Amino acid sequence: MSAVYKDDQEDWLTVCLKYLLFVFNFLFWVGGAAVLGVGVWTVLEKSDYLSLLASSTFAVSAYILILAGGLVVVTGFLGCCAVIREQRSCLSMYFFCLLVIFLIELVAGVLAYVYYQRLSEELKQHLNQTMTENYAQPGKEAITLAVDRLQQDFKCCGSNNSHDWTMSVYILSKPADGRVVPDSCCKTITPHCGKRDHPSNIYKVEGGCITKLEQFLADHLLVIGAVGIGVACLQLAGAVLTACFIYLLYKEEEEDFGTL
Repeated sequence: MSAVYKDDQEDWLTVCLKYLLFVFNFLFWVGGAAVLGVGVWTVLEKSDYLSLLASSTFAVSAYILILAGGLVVVTGFLGCCAVIREQRSCLSMYFFCLLVIFLIELVAGVLAYVYYQRLSEELKQHLNQTMTENYAQPGKEAITLAVDRLQQDFKCCGSNNSHDWTMSVYILSKPADGRVVPDSCCKTITPHCGKRDHPSNIYKVEGGCITKLEQFLADHLLVIGAVGIGVACLQLAGAVLTACFIYLLYKEEEEDFGTL
């Protein structure tokens, strides 16, 4: 009687774990969609600003999330098939994939957090130099577009203030044609509007573009880090459930083999 009760109990556990894994797979897909969405959104929406950063850590974190999100879509399908078929080999592969994705997303989250800690110092050291030395220079079209978009989007002028432009390569060159700031500093852009740096004509923002860009990137690094680490924890929970399910199937196979 106790053996029958034990068998029923194990069958009940197997069924419960099976449905729990189905629920997990749904959450897994939702989490994967969030990871993929954040990664793609970061790369597409912020791609112009990436050329202004000295290191590629911000971009790498986003690309890692895109990779992880893509793997989640494939792995979620594999997980459903493995649970339905109750094959230990498929479940073992699913378990391995979960651990790999867990590590990938953990790396993305940690990278975002580490870069968040040194973002301010990097911008202070490099942004002004990048803007003043590379703006409107041959072969630096990406940086020029990024600076123009930065100043228009955040309504700012110069790294720290508009006076940063006075010693820039562009302003001191003939193509500037008497401008004291680039036209993208102007509140209303018209040809040669950068010749007047009066507050009524150009943006005068406390802290300049560096403060605006730092806050903007910091907010998005927090999102990348939170999504990466949050979904990584979800993967870890799924790996534990999968390991328990594999163990129960192994025990069932052992008992079936023993009755032969």
